[in-house]
Amino acid sequence: MILRRIGLLVLAGVLALAGSAALAPALATPAHADTPTVLRVGLTENIDTLNPFLAVFSSSSNIGRMMYEFLTTYDAKTETPVPSLASSWSHSADGLTWTFTIRGNAKWSDGVPITAHDAAYTFNLMMTNTAAATANGNFVANFASVSAPNDTTLVIKTKAPQATMLALDVPIVPQHIWSKVGDIAKYTNLPTPGHPIVGSGPFILTDYKAGQYVTLSANKNYWRGAPKIDELQYVQFDDVNGAYAALVKGDIDLLNGVTPTQFNTLKHTKNIATNQAEGNRFVDMIINSGTATNAGVPIGDGNPNLKDLKLRQAIAEAINPADLVKNVYGGYAQPGTSYIPPLFATYHWQPTGSQLRSFNPTAANAALDAAGYPRGADGIRMGKDGKPLNLTLIGAADQVQDGQEAQYVKGWLADIGIGVNVQLVSSDKLNDLTNAGDFDLAFSGYGVDPDPDYVLSIQTCAQRPNAQGLGGTTESFFCNAQYDSLYAQQLSEMDPVKRANIIKQMEQVFYQQVPEVTLLYKDNLEAYRSDRWAPFTVQPQPGGSIMFQNGYWSYYEATPLAGDPGGSGGSGTGLIIGIIAAVIVIGGGAIWLLRRRRVATDDRE
Repeated sequence: MILRRIGLLVLAGVLALAGSAALAPALATPAHADTPTVLRVGLTENIDTLNPFLAVFSSSSNIGRMMYEFLTTYDAKTETPVPSLASSWSHSADGLTWTFTIRGNAKWSDGVPITAHDAAYTFNLMMTNTAAATANGNFVANFASVSAPNDTTLVIKTKAPQATMLALDVPIVPQHIWSKVGDIAKYTNLPTPGHPIVGSGPFILTDYKAGQYVTLSANKNYWRGAPKIDELQYVQFDDVNGAYAALVKGDIDLLNGVTPTQFNTLKHTKNIATNQAEGNRFVDMIINSGTATNAGVPIGDGNPNLKDLKLRQAIAEAINPADLVKNVYGGYAQPGTSYIPPLFATYHWQPTGSQLRSFNPTAANAALDAAGYPRGADGIRMGKDGKPLNLTLIGAADQVQDGQEAQYVKGWLADIGIGVNVQLVSSDKLNDLTNAGDFDLAFSGYGVDPDPDYVLSIQTCAQRPNAQGLGGTTESFFCNAQYDSLYAQQLSEMDPVKRANIIKQMEQVFYQQVPEVTLLYKDNLEAYRSDRWAPFTVQPQPGGSIMFQNGYWSYYEATPLAGDPGGSGGSGTGLIIGIIAAVIVIGGGAIWLLRRRRVATDDRE
């Protein structure tokens, strides 16, 4: 979505925005005889797909967690794995065979019993269908076989011991529905007349309008018991300013990713409660060090000079994350160093001494001089290809921080003789460009799960896509034999301490090769209507997030306060007026494109 800009065409932009908002069912008069209990969540991220095998944006995978259970889930307090569809498990002495007992009281939303055959079907589909492995293929890459000897027993045999067997973030789908799907890569998984979505989670998708809303209804057959609310509605906004205005007015109940200025205001706003959680996401700038398919065939149009490690190191040394934390994020972030955020202390590697890159443009200039990048008469250095060293930095036009960060990066790189052409495009376009390798520098980022295997996997050679763009999810197209070897080692290491040490070695290799620069770890800034809702369950506890959890606890346990059974009851007209006011008064804004993990420039809230 392209941000509507304020200028000579203000009226046209306002009318377009108002028309979009008017279509959202979250704003329509309920058709039920009794007013349903509705939790309305402001969504300022795009949704790539609601097909769980393909979804990589955080917004999409978060919705998927509401619809489909995993074998295990993460405890709300500790984020350690706890039973979900699997009520218990065991493994052989050699760690190669895992046996899961599928609970007998679970049903799909259409009343059909959930069995081990559904789980076996899901995993086998991912093992044999390239498209089905797109989002979560790393979890089954080491599987040798998956079988269901009976309705309650699932047996998974692995090629080597696998440390992530209790953290398989794979949505289990109903075999009786998905076995009829012809082409997984093209399947939208949207409800159609006579063909409702069938799921196993606390909520089931019942309505969707791209760019406008997603409606999920409580699953009355949910094995834990139905949620306390009748509907969960995601109302999409073109920018955080419109969503902020809707929250203050009362047209939505919950919002994530407010700006630091808005958060400071909301702290003192009547009927609003705020939540500042230490972020599990990193924000980074990826560098095109050589994009290729998983077969090693080069793709994209990245500047060939960026294959030079010395140049990438100089770029990293010229960037000052502390300035971004202070001036762009208002102090609601931590300067970035290594790949995994410090929130996950067990796995976070902190470079020290001579390994630590510090902001040092003088040293960066000296390094480029010594590496053979002479300055031209205009101050721009010449590349090894004989051309001026001008790089294109792409970011999202609908992401406020991208534009601000880009100006800092442009200035820093100018100080070391590198020209930067900033291009701000739509979030969807940015995603397309980075996936195709058509970039020099690009803003990105990912969320990290309690078990970091997923974000570790997306930097392996195998996770690069095939020639058709399917088969894996990569961020930077990084491909390094030492990193891949360490990845295989950590996956097979069952000793938690030894595994953590291997992961830290991986972070060190990644840091030294500079396929990206980790800029910062941003706090999760959230707010909700405290006059309508009891305090939400956060994950982890204390100090965790409400939205975008590694689970569904905040929504499943959402409790409306007495006297407001319909959740946010603002009228559609009120929301449209609120959005128009926000556009006229505030102008500009941000869509925060979250990748599940990816902040492409998010995966950012």
